[in-house]
Amino acid sequence: MSSSPSLPSAPPAVLVFAASDPSSGAGIQADLLTLASLGCHPLTAITALTVQDTVGVQSVHPVAAELLEQQARTILEDMPVAAFKLGVLGSVENVLAVSEILADYPEIPLIFDPVLASGRGDDFSGEQVIAAMRDMLLPQTTLITPNAPEARRLAESDEDDGEPSMDVCAQRLIDMGAQYVLITGTHENTPQVVNVLYGPQGVIRRDRWERLPGNYHGSGCTLASAIAGCIAGGASIEDAVRDAQDYTWQTLKNGFRAGMGQFIPDRMFWARNDEQSAETGQENGNP
Repeated sequence: MSSSPSLPSAPPAVLVFAASDPSSGAGIQADLLTLASLGCHPLTAITALTVQDTVGVQSVHPVAAELLEQQARTILEDMPVAAFKLGVLGSVENVLAVSEILADYPEIPLIFDPVLASGRGDDFSGEQVIAAMRDMLLPQTTLITPNAPEARRLAESDEDDGEPSMDVCAQRLIDMGAQYVLITGTHENTPQVVNVLYGPQGVIRRDRWERLPGNYHGSGCTLASAIAGCIAGGASIEDAVRDAQDYTWQTLKNGFRAGMGQFIPDRMFWARNDEQSAETGQENGNP
């Protein structure tokens, strides 16, 4: 009696809470592309609908917190999840709903990309949302990935006389509950992009990347999702941060301008590079 063939194992699943971006440059569409490119199975809970393109955001429409919770809990009751990734949440009510869901799954790593504004500067999170993030989400966060302006805004204190250093901001975020903090230097006026990973004892790694020309729509979403995907695949925090940075830089290097605004990272650059290599080989007479 022949045995039935074994089924292939499922790829690691990552549940993303984020807003929809019709341009697929950022938001949950960027998360989907990134996670699929890295061999993960992306799951989604839509937090908001946006009207935007590569130029800027026209409007943001948060979904009802009850609907957001139904999306996530239905999936979580059906499928095992290896990591969570958070993006734009849209409202205080949604922050609270997500925090309650996460509290039921404390063993699942949480990668939090605190998107406070678009690349053009359109505001995504008001002060009430930011306060709720600090109180409800940071204590559950494995790794938070703010850019420098976001780190300053999240970590600001009434006692500040001037602008706090990134080291101070990172320590404050850790004191608020985050286990690790990766502050990216994409918005800083430096010759290279310097990204710094902090842990409870201070700096863990400092990475420098060539600053590419142009502005990119969704680079932060790509990096955070790539980290989540690497962690879902079994990588340590440090290895995931290293590998995700390399992947993200390659998506930017191969980025394209699809519209009239920012460049879009090419999350499937490797597939197109393989196609180009195959075409070159055929032109040279190789099979």
